[in-house]
Amino acid sequence: MSDVASQLSPAELADLCALADGTIPPERRAEVEARVAGSPELQKLLERQRQAVFATHALAADEPSSSLRGAVDALGRGRVRGRRLVPRVAFAGVLAAAAAVVAAVLLSGGPGAPTVADAARLATETPTQPVPRPAGTTGTRLAIGVEGIAFPDFAHAYGWQAVGVRHGRIDGRDATVVYYRKGNRRLAYAIVAGSGLPAPAGGQTAVRGAVPYQAVRLNDRLVVTWRRDGHTCVLIGDAPRSALVKLASWPLSPSR
Repeated sequence: MSDVASQLSPAELADLCALADGTIPPERRAEVEARVAGSPELQKLLERQRQAVFATHALAADEPSSSLRGAVDALGRGRVRGRRLVPRVAFAGVLAAAAAVVAAVLLSGGPGAPTVADAARLATETPTQPVPRPAGTTGTRLAIGVEGIAFPDFAHAYGWQAVGVRHGRIDGRDATVVYYRKGNRRLAYAIVAGSGLPAPAGGQTAVRGAVPYQAVRLNDRLVVTWRRDGHTCVLIGDAPRSALVKLASWPLSPSR
């Protein structure tokens, strides 16, 4: 289900949410309903969003049922660790946060669905394998990649030397991180196997070569995320946003 959501544009996802909660403009309803009718995956996604809307409305009741409390708590457990979402004494205060968790979990495919934040956390860990060697004679690629997508060699163009590699798993998906160093500064570049992960909310987006590069703060770290050939990439490190976007969008020749 998360793969279906990740393939929708923000406008398409907004249409689906508006259809679920009844706020879609009349002039958009027929078009969106026709698209949903032609896709069993979208029908399931719409139903999940309607469940989120129902849960959100029910949370606003003075006395939500114990079953609803349990369902929301279970949904949020995988996203908000270390605290319960819906204790009665703080129910009104956490209503907005709980509603957001319900919608996010349902649309992303469940509490176990991988996220960009998961990839960023992997990138903050330490390397476990030696420095990858350069590939070819162009000086633009390293001899390591994920499903045919090569990691860049920043050394010649920008002075960032590759210093190590880490392989990991993100909720069942393979992911690889290459680490770079320039003086006392470090970068980590992660590529996640499989189709693209849902984009995080917020941040700033810069478009380079028709590719959107989204800069967000995750766990108090600046992260730039984008897609290469449908795969999610994450760049995190000791550099300002403009520098991270420049490195992320640096062309690889050839890219594969």
